[in-house]
Amino acid sequence: YTPAIPAEHAELRFFREHNFPMKKRAEILGMIASKFKTIAVAGTHGKTSTSTMIAHMLRVAGVETMAFLGGISKNYETNFLSGKEDKNVNPVPDQPRPGPCCVVEADEYDKSFLHLSPFIAVITSADADHLDIYGNHEDMKRTFAEFTGKIVPGGSLVMKAGTSVEPENKNSYTVYNYSLSPGVAFCGKNIRVTDGLFHFDFVHPGGEMKDLVLGVPGRFNLENSIAALTVCFLLGIGETHLRSALLSYQGVRRRFDIQIQQPDLVYIDDYAHHPEELKACINAVRELYPGKRITGVFQPHLFSRTRDLADDFARSLALVDELILMDIYPAREKPIAGITSTLLLDKVNLAEKRLAGKEELLRVIRECKPQVLLTMGAGDIDQFVEPISQMLSE
Repeated sequence: YTPAIPAEHAELRFFREHNFPMKKRAEILGMIASKFKTIAVAGTHGKTSTSTMIAHMLRVAGVETMAFLGGISKNYETNFLSGKEDKNVNPVPDQPRPGPCCVVEADEYDKSFLHLSPFIAVITSADADHLDIYGNHEDMKRTFAEFTGKIVPGGSLVMKAGTSVEPENKNSYTVYNYSLSPGVAFCGKNIRVTDGLFHFDFVHPGGEMKDLVLGVPGRFNLENSIAALTVCFLLGIGETHLRSALLSYQGVRRRFDIQIQQPDLVYIDDYAHHPEELKACINAVRELYPGKRITGVFQPHLFSRTRDLADDFARSLALVDELILMDIYPAREKPIAGITSTLLLDKVNLAEKRLAGKEELLRVIRECKPQVLLTMGAGDIDQFVEPISQMLSE
């Protein structure tokens, strides 16, 4: 069972009352991953895209790879991979390859990632989130530190430069920092955009890989690609495979997922549900479509997250030109008195903003006549992607 199952769930209660052995998904994942050379990607955002990139790079290189991903890979149309590379890929025969690898998304929610013992751990970010579990940001960062203590001796920690996590037991493994900016062991440089795609050089301790091209847009994806390249470099994957995998990477469903791209209309759907993710997503849209009017639709996720980060949400949502705010998606939570979308809307410093229920959402969007439409959230807003696409296409 997972944390998404409430304690009062009838089937869960039945199994407990009849003394069935019960395991959390995180425990089972830890048991499976312990049989492999595990690459565990943690972070309050970036982990799904980074882990999916790493899995794709390993598959392209012909490495036997099992992967448990947090979203549907558009290259493979699944969130679970096992076995070797795509049949169309020809691995370089003389290049040494790591043994069977397991790529896992290491989830900080409910401290699930403490069941893992990675060979390589990645930390993409450690911003305040899940304060319903942790109480405060310091407790959350301490748990990320505890996660680093799970790295096997002789392994590696790959962490975004500037992340405020103090690694534990760091004498037993090597710590590497990565960044989009020079000054650390693994970084990007000479970054430019050509025909909507990022071209860049990847700097590593052995030299540089020049003029790499990332197959998906978004500066946050570029940063994630530096983390993925770092991991695969440490595993010994060669430049030929990394170059090919980076260009052929198609992304993850609901991660900056372009649904419609026409001269007069763009529609992008994204899973963003944290203020930093919203900011990264909206800024990426601005960079891709300068001068275009952005209409943002956001469905807040969890009453507790809305309460704890309301001011940060308001600042990020003010980056769009026009905001449509849906009701809070409760997920596993009961309502909290006074915490509503109206409270959040009032905090957003924007002239054009309004609330919209599910039953009126399509009509409201149609009336807005959007140039660039952005739907964001981790709840059931995904059920509107197809209806919105159809309406806009008509």
